[in-house]
Amino acid sequence: MLLALVTVATIGATALVAAAGQKEPPNQLEWVASWAAAMAPAGAGKSTQGFANQTIRQFVHTSVGGEKLRIRLSNRFGKQPITIAQATVALPFGTTGGGTGTGGPGDLKPGSIKDVMFFGQRTLTIPAGGNAVSDPIDMAVPASHDIAVSLYFEQATGPATWHLAARETAYFGEGNHVVSPSGAKLPETRTSWFFLSGLDVLNRNGKGAVAILGDSIADGFKTTINADKRWSDLLAERLNREAPGGLAPGVVNLGMVGNRLGRDGSDMGLAELGVNASARFHSDVVAQTGVRKVIVLLGINDIWISKDQPDRIIAQLQQLAALAHQAGLQIYACTITPWNAFVSGEEVKYTPELDSVRLSVNSYLRTSMDFDGVIDLDSVMRNPAEPTKLRPEYNSGDHIHPNDAGNQAMADAVPLEMVL
Repeated sequence: MLLALVTVATIGATALVAAAGQKEPPNQLEWVASWAAAMAPAGAGKSTQGFANQTIRQFVHTSVGGEKLRIRLSNRFGKQPITIAQATVALPFGTTGGGTGTGGPGDLKPGSIKDVMFFGQRTLTIPAGGNAVSDPIDMAVPASHDIAVSLYFEQATGPATWHLAARETAYFGEGNHVVSPSGAKLPETRTSWFFLSGLDVLNRNGKGAVAILGDSIADGFKTTINADKRWSDLLAERLNREAPGGLAPGVVNLGMVGNRLGRDGSDMGLAELGVNASARFHSDVVAQTGVRKVIVLLGINDIWISKDQPDRIIAQLQQLAALAHQAGLQIYACTITPWNAFVSGEEVKYTPELDSVRLSVNSYLRTSMDFDGVIDLDSVMRNPAEPTKLRPEYNSGDHIHPNDAGNQAMADAVPLEMVL
């Protein structure tokens, strides 16, 4: 048994006691984020080329379900307006998308395809730097289930606003195929999301949403593609099973490969790694529909890439805590997990000197009152025999990113009282 994994700072509580025999009112319908992705500027491959006379079919994995849905689109980093000529949502042919069901790759369940409208219009133009939300769509949305979103771009989009490491297959091809159940005419694939930044559902859970802000470890990098084994997905499944009365919050993953607390990816010529966590806090976290709580898992890239010292990392974490509290959100910090033997580009990046920075930051987090609580992932993930290394059963092979089992362990380490 792992003890003392979590330190919770209790600011105050008010107990509401119903009068004897008085029934509590039913939860009100409310919109809540069920899936989201952190978006970045174009920086590689298809993101720099963009789309013209092409359909993109993308699959996303819900956390909570609902009675209706709406999608959110982003042209935040675009250099020109983009026009959605037509869009649809649908259920995948099998139980999941990405070609892992019983249908062919990219196939949709016949009869499940619904038009996406924008104030009653099929076509929408989003200005450079802008965002958009669709009209509500009458569609029963299952919890912990894939949803397909098909977008047709008749006119050239220019470089795309995107999320690099989706761990989910997107399909695209020439022409308009948004209403076709078959993915046969969408032969090209990528494991990224383009322009699609969120999916909201209308439900009665009344628990809002939990946002996870982080780096590649938060993003589920190295988990099995199309299997939805990111720790955010596994946490959502756990909450749907264990939340009293089934009233689970939405869980949205805003992790991003290579992301850092204080520096942008463009500093290294890698814009696809996104802007720094402080710069994206309001657009990626506070802007999420119904968000009430945020979990932060950041810092390792500031150590091995930026070579930042503990004081700088701690100050930036403190600013995230201040921004969250200013926005009325509860915020929980994760300790930084082990990384001994990590290799990047055939070069060993780990050094004991750099790891001492991680240990100093973790010591601060375990004793800090700046956050509403701390999730001690370091204690969960480290090898008892070699504490600077991941447990062998959680190691994806690169000694820094957890595998599917490691992501499950992280999901299991989050105390229910923090997120419910």
